[in-house]
Amino acid sequence: MGRRLVVSTLAVVLVVVLLLGVPLGVAMRNGIESSANDSLRSEAQRLLNSAEFRGQLGEGVDREALARLVSRDRSATVTLPDRQVLSLGAAAPRGDRLSVTVDDPVRGFHVTVLESRAGVTSQVRKAWLLIAIEALFAIATAGALAALQARSLTRPLIELAETAESFGSGDPTRRRHRRSYGLPEVDRVADVLERRAERISRILAGERQFAANASHQLRTPLTALSMRLEEITMSDDMDAMRDEANVALSQVERLTEVVEQLLTSHRTPPVVAGEIVEIDKIVAQQIDEWSVALRKLGRSIQLVGVPALSARANAASVSQILATLVENSLHHGAGVVSIRTRTVGGSVVIEVTDEGEGVSESLGHRIFEAGISGGSSTGRGLALARDLARADGARLELVQQRPAVFALFLAAPEFPN
Repeated sequence: MGRRLVVSTLAVVLVVVLLLGVPLGVAMRNGIESSANDSLRSEAQRLLNSAEFRGQLGEGVDREALARLVSRDRSATVTLPDRQVLSLGAAAPRGDRLSVTVDDPVRGFHVTVLESRAGVTSQVRKAWLLIAIEALFAIATAGALAALQARSLTRPLIELAETAESFGSGDPTRRRHRRSYGLPEVDRVADVLERRAERISRILAGERQFAANASHQLRTPLTALSMRLEEITMSDDMDAMRDEANVALSQVERLTEVVEQLLTSHRTPPVVAGEIVEIDKIVAQQIDEWSVALRKLGRSIQLVGVPALSARANAASVSQILATLVENSLHHGAGVVSIRTRTVGGSVVIEVTDEGEGVSESLGHRIFEAGISGGSSTGRGLALARDLARADGARLELVQQRPAVFALFLAAPEFPN
């Protein structure tokens, strides 16, 4: 593009130089010739006037006086009334020459001044040379300016091409701080690319976040399911195996609900659930799923508190939150895991606690931040659990640090009077 711009600019300047330079050269040539002819005519007129003046005074024509009026390198002939011809100045030039004749037919004087055309030709050549030098200077200047302009135009296009190429490499964030290029069209393209880069960055960040959240949320039910399947493989009692298989099927169903919930929350904005769920049923499901894992560690899980409570929530979200809390107690707690249900004001509260050391003072206020963990885990579980609670119109809090007590506050159902 830069080379094409330079070539086109030089072509335009060359045409302009030709259109202006050639007529200017012709005009200067005509002007030089006209000036030379005017000078010859003026000199011839002076000779004629001088000869007539001396004739009127009755004096004879002074050859020497007339010769002094003739310029060097010019020749003149003066024809007197008596037909006498006086040759003055240099010898008559040969070849191409300029000639001017003036006369006075009344008095019979006739004057002719001659000059070689070589001087005029030399002046014309100098004029053409000057025009050619100015034309070359104009072309060179235009070429330099066109090169600078081409560079200023191609630089933003190169930067935009690099930005567009970074999109293809999967790195839309690798772009320079954009500045205004001073070209409305290029600035518009740059703005569009920048907006698309930001949108792609948000999409990629969302996809990475979704992948991380999905892997963590699926890990908990998969862990419980694998433990249940291990129990089936290690048992010889058909009735026990049948019971364990039924529990495993229920876990598969909950795993399917978790996957559907993940996909739904990823495709559509979260909405507050409006279904009425039975708390005891959800807690009983968690106890069935985690009792085997806790029993292997010599621990147990129990339900205490107010029975037969119901709340307005999403059953899959509540199950996932409770599974995360129980799994934390399994890995970081000790003793009996207790799930306590109660009511406070217009809320139904589900608390999960154990007999472990609890949460340290340094982690208490940051326990729900992503990446914060008291052990070797990823630190995403509690952050995801709180996000699930908020999306469901609920609230998850750490109400006590030692021993750790996590409370899930759900909206109580409203019944008509």
